[in-house]
Amino acid sequence: MAAGCGGGGGTTASVEGTWDDVVAAAREEGAVLLYSSQNPAILQSLTEAWKKKYPDITLEFVRGTDADLNPRVETENRTGRGTADVHIVTDAAWIATAAESGSYSQVLRGPNRERPEYQPDRSVKNDRFFLNAASTFSMGWNTDAVPAGFGDPREMLAPKFTGKIGVVNPAGIASYVDLYDYFRENFGDDYVDRLATLQPRIYPSALGVSQALASGEVVASPTVQPLVPEKAKGAPVDWVLPQPSWGVPFYGHITATAPHPNAAQLLADFMISPEGQAAQAIGVATALPDIPGATANAHDVRTPDPAKLTPEYVDHSSTEWQQLFQR
Repeated sequence: MAAGCGGGGGTTASVEGTWDDVVAAAREEGAVLLYSSQNPAILQSLTEAWKKKYPDITLEFVRGTDADLNPRVETENRTGRGTADVHIVTDAAWIATAAESGSYSQVLRGPNRERPEYQPDRSVKNDRFFLNAASTFSMGWNTDAVPAGFGDPREMLAPKFTGKIGVVNPAGIASYVDLYDYFRENFGDDYVDRLATLQPRIYPSALGVSQALASGEVVASPTVQPLVPEKAKGAPVDWVLPQPSWGVPFYGHITATAPHPNAAQLLADFMISPEGQAAQAIGVATALPDIPGATANAHDVRTPDPAKLTPEYVDHSSTEWQQLFQR
């Protein structure tokens, strides 16, 4: 986890008035702190773009998983002692509950959420949570071993790939449970069972799969994020999104206890501006269309349904998966 100190230190109040008043107050605050589960490369790129746009307001971030950051936001909200100004999260159930309650967040004020191409009716929840991007999952392969690549996930189900496929372990992770449901729904009820018979190597995260593909430890995977950074560094890998595509949306909100509420409004607005979206378009689908480098439009990606992914469903599905893949 990369941690920032948050600058400024003090707590100020949200200003009334125009957006120009908010921007002026943000400059007075001089700092803003982001909690996010996004890829560190994306967060660094966002930080650099922000510095060019607002050199007088220091942006720092704390990067961690939802399991790391959500309890911290809950504690800060409960105690009224805030550290985070903006929080980016993927946990669909947490987002749905927090957006409905309204108690964790402040109402968004920035003008970029009103852009027609942003599709605000679909992108903003309860005037508090904003769609920022979606982490898409792709078919990936090692080009030394599979030069022709794949056009469909079912092409990986050949006996010659036994022991050479990498997959993520969904145990206890709602979004990954949904990923395997997506394979069944779109590529055959027996897809996951057939995949299990190939005795794939199991990794705790998509990052682990990416590293294994780059090193040649495995030669193919249906459960890896687009290999943009690895390919840019010269690794012998390539990737393509299956159709239809699946992904996990990143939603952001301004915390109710933000120490820098005006700078928080400015950061939230910047993240969904064309400049902010372009800075984050590293192997992800963006909430604005036609952003260079984006893998897709986040609105076009099939995403998890939080109503289905109850704790009981996730536990049951995780147990079934483990019995299938780890027997």
